Amino acid sequence: MRALGPGEKELNMNKLLSKKEGFTLIELMIVVAIIGILAAIAIPAFVNYVKRSKTSEAGANLKNMFIGASAHYDSENWPGGVPAVGTTIASATHCVLPTQAPTHVPSDKKVVVNWAPAGFDNFRVLNFAPADPIYYAYSWVSTGATCGHAPSTVSVYTFRAVGDLDGDAVFSSFEMAAGTNGDNALYRAPGISEKHPLE
Repeated sequence: MRALGPGEKELNMNKLLSKKEGFTLIELMIVVAIIGILAAIAIPAFVNYVKRSKTSEAGANLKNMFIGASAHYDSENWPGGVPAVGTTIASATHCVLPTQAPTHVPSDKKVVVNWAPAGFDNFRVLNFAPADPIYYAYSWVSTGATCGHAPSTVSVYTFRAVGDLDGDAVFSSFEMAAGTNGDNALYRAPGISEKHPLE
């Protein structure tokens, strides 16, 4: 095998360098198109996943409101003060709280609710006053503020959570109904009714 001369070495180097190729414009355009298609599929799915994770707040808080209402319904509610000597006053049981207005107007931002004002008294009776910021506005509709409620009523409370997770003024709502059974205990519907959960 003979050794290459200086001119032949330079010619071989030029051949090697000329064989080095890059991507063509068509290949680059195909890659960009594939990435675009994947992004068009993945981004909406990710946005919906984030919204779905935020809706878990509503379900958990509606259940907490029901637990508080159930405890209040079964407890003895004393109007306060000491009765006059010789009078008999029974404590009230099976009490239903009046309809409660929403906590605030929901938006795409979390809100820290001040539970101290008088308008939130009934939330405090239910022991419902989340310290963390919340997305949803909470309220309920009831049959009225009465005690000595009778058993087997179809609906006593409808607890509500209303949200606007994307700030477009189209609201989602979650509702949980509660009634009394034959033993005059408060029980809730087996599920939560959802309307436009992801708006």
